[in-house]
Amino acid sequence: MSRALGWLGLGFALAGVAVACSSSDDGGKVCDPGATAACKGAGDCDGTWTCVKNGLAWGQCECGSNTGGAAGSGGAGAAGGFGGSSTGGTGAVAPCTPNGKDSDGDCFGDGDCKDDDAGVNPGAIDYPGNGVDEDCSGTADDYAACDESITSLGDLDPLSGARALGLCQLTTKEEKKWGVIQAKWVMADGKTGMNEKSHGLLPSFGTNVLPREGKRLLALSSGTAREPGDADYKPVSGSDMGTDGLAPTGFPIDSPSCKVVTEKDKATHDPAALEVSLRVPSNAKSFRIDFNYYTYEFPTYVCTKYNDFFVALQFPAPKNAQSGNIAFDGEGNPVSVNNAYLRACKPQTAGNKLFDCPLGVGLLDQTGFDNSAATGWLVTQSPVTPRGLITLRFAIWDMGDSVLDSTVLIDALAFSPDEVPQAVTSPVQ
Repeated sequence: MSRALGWLGLGFALAGVAVACSSSDDGGKVCDPGATAACKGAGDCDGTWTCVKNGLAWGQCECGSNTGGAAGSGGAGAAGGFGGSSTGGTGAVAPCTPNGKDSDGDCFGDGDCKDDDAGVNPGAIDYPGNGVDEDCSGTADDYAACDESITSLGDLDPLSGARALGLCQLTTKEEKKWGVIQAKWVMADGKTGMNEKSHGLLPSFGTNVLPREGKRLLALSSGTAREPGDADYKPVSGSDMGTDGLAPTGFPIDSPSCKVVTEKDKATHDPAALEVSLRVPSNAKSFRIDFNYYTYEFPTYVCTKYNDFFVALQFPAPKNAQSGNIAFDGEGNPVSVNNAYLRACKPQTAGNKLFDCPLGVGLLDQTGFDNSAATGWLVTQSPVTPRGLITLRFAIWDMGDSVLDSTVLIDALAFSPDEVPQAVTSPVQ
């Protein structure tokens, strides 16, 4: 915290001059230096004093000129609020107004926020529904969906991809506030070159799938990230997007329930990914992301080398991540054609594995995957470090060839103050 408070025994309340702290007892309102529970509102502090909170509890009166001016002279500085000096010479003193911010970007003097409160400061996220103005914006519960600004499902701006996920706020590496530092469309290995039609910002998918939050969801596909009827749609039975690359480091990872070895096949066909770098809110210890994976490789190519993948990579990664991947099937494997979470389908045996398909086929209706399978909505939760810098890469690719496509829908990225010990994936309740 850069704000400095100096104390002087005798002060003069001259206009335009920083005011020294008074030790008088004004009608029971104690304003002595160091008072800890002397006020409950701005009216409890006289003159140039401002009542501030310590977290959510009212605290002490702090002083500073409301008009600004020069500090005291003669080797001792007058007390100040924002910008005050405790040394001799001159120094500008800015007012302690509501939502004022010190030189570190933290706010003070608004009765809600204090620099050293990790849960309430400009670097925090405003969690809805609790009545607390965590981010010092002046309004409680003001965090809301931001993807209404997206008007085209083919929007090429990667920041719009982040907005479709629910990531609204932008920041920089130097700023304290949380938010997106950078977003970019890439291939599975993080290099540029994906086909622009392999991503889409969709208002819906098929007849029965709507966004999990806001008005748009992010679709990534090894074909066209569209639904039947869209202008750019090509059938998922065989659209070659003309792009090839490499798998992320450590992939592919074979399913132990299938007797097929593909770990040496590092080639990816028609890879598509969104990579987002961001600063974590100061009051967040975990995040969640919802996804729904569709594949046209089902049922014919279950437990074969045509094992299309979806991964959610987090860097730095939690301890239980698989080469950075935090999205798992029901047996702790990466999400692929050969996983155990294909739940939206017609009950059958495929690849010598029984699929009971508890979700039925409703989620497949008019998606292009009508005779195939999907996981249904799953949620991954993963730990993060408050104020930490992280990179997330959501990637999908064809494996073995460039036909029989797979698509993933991703939405509702949200932070939480709750700790989670490790990354975990489960069905959305």
